[in-house]
Amino acid sequence: MSDAAILKSSGGGYGKPAADNPLERRYAAISVALWLFMAVASALFLLFIAAYIMRMDAADWSPLAMPWQLWLSTSILAIASVVLQLAVAAANNHQMERARSLLLLAGACSIAFLAAQLWGWQALQAIHVTASGNPAGSFFYLLTAMHALHVTGGLVGWGMAAAGSWRQQPRRLAWRIRLCARYWHFLLAVWLLLFAALGWLTPDFVRMVCGTR
Repeated sequence: MSDAAILKSSGGGYGKPAADNPLERRYAAISVALWLFMAVASALFLLFIAAYIMRMDAADWSPLAMPWQLWLSTSILAIASVVLQLAVAAANNHQMERARSLLLLAGACSIAFLAAQLWGWQALQAIHVTASGNPAGSFFYLLTAMHALHVTGGLVGWGMAAAGSWRQQPRRLAWRIRLCARYWHFLLAVWLLLFAALGWLTPDFVRMVCGTR
């Protein structure tokens, strides 16, 4: 039976209204849980950025120049996000082989993102920028590590989707790909915010925005 035929089938109760279908309710609950998790994580990152901004006003603050590897990692994460969106479109069009391939590519890009971030860490450490000493360095390692942990957590969910992608029902796989895409868009948005704060926020700019200069 083709993937399209399976998608159109009402077998397994997929055709029932959500209120009468336990599986649909479970999917909805997991989707809401993911939204809640992203909201909590967003609040956490915003608190860290607020602390970062307040700490910038101290006399021992010395801004960091971002290593070029972070531009590479940013590009890779953006590609992963786009690729997952393409996978969603492929799954919606019942092109399951293409969706599976794109899902795997997105995971490979995400692993490459972590490797590029680690390369950036090594570049900073090579010029003696460590987690101790300059508070800008401490925040850099803290914020990038926090984001890397969220990417790693996402890769666990991606791994579950990828591992079962050839034996799952197309509709279940499409649902998992949509969740992955949503989370990766979130990861990209958070990283862009962190990268901008780490690379371009300066004490003078913050004082100008706050009207304290």
